[in-house]
Amino acid sequence: MEGSKWCDANYVPLTPLSFLERAALVFGYRAAIVFGDKQFTWREKRERCLAGASALASLGVSRQDVVAVIASNIPAMYELHFSVPMAGGVLCTLNTRHDAAMVSVLLKHSDAKVFLVESQFLPVAHDALRLLLLAGDKKAAKIPLIIPISDIDSSSNSVSAMEYESLLRSAPGGFAIRWPADERDPISLNYTSGTTSRPKGVIYSHRGAYLNSVATVLINEMTTTPVYLWTVPMFHCNGWCMVWATAMQGGTRACASGAWFQRSSSTRSRGTA
Repeated sequence: MEGSKWCDANYVPLTPLSFLERAALVFGYRAAIVFGDKQFTWREKRERCLAGASALASLGVSRQDVVAVIASNIPAMYELHFSVPMAGGVLCTLNTRHDAAMVSVLLKHSDAKVFLVESQFLPVAHDALRLLLLAGDKKAAKIPLIIPISDIDSSSNSVSAMEYESLLRSAPGGFAIRWPADERDPISLNYTSGTTSRPKGVIYSHRGAYLNSVATVLINEMTTTPVYLWTVPMFHCNGWCMVWATAMQGGTRACASGAWFQRSSSTRSRGTA
């Protein structure tokens, strides 16, 4: 029997982006993320991710451009796992414990075009960019555009237009998702910890991330609409692909800020409940 030809009717490249599309459709009014007193439904989350992709595209991010981010487990970090590949880019999450010297090395190695940074890590990021400039010819140095991620309530006129929440609010509408043409296209670039030498880059493909997310659901016997407290850093192997796996199951993610963990650790150290 002659084999069938690949077409839209029988083949679609595997990608975790499809999990978000389905979650917005099937679990639209369920809570997707809870962060302090803030909560977003799956429909709202998709709209924010789409706005993020539109904003990145308007800044010049195109297919296979690297977008770096250094942030704790905050809603923006989750959204970037979808908005960056929606724009066709490759997400590069950096370890929040790296110093400026290491961050500069990884920015140079990844050739990042845009660098999103949570406010608490801005001093390290600015030092890293200065080191990039000092490392070689200033004219030839590729310095990524830095975008701060401020508090999710940032709506003051004093907040720069080149800030994450401001970019989402001003993003052009009607953006069409840039689906991968080939499921083997990269979706993320991760770096090893570098305990014995310099960190090494590891690429996840859209197909690999999709299949690993499915495996994560099966291995952990994750039911539909679970509630998941983020403790594993999202920068670490994309949260072991739980970032995408929870979307697959329409789960609710509870994001605890770094301040919460510090208070919790302090309380436990005093031996109180």
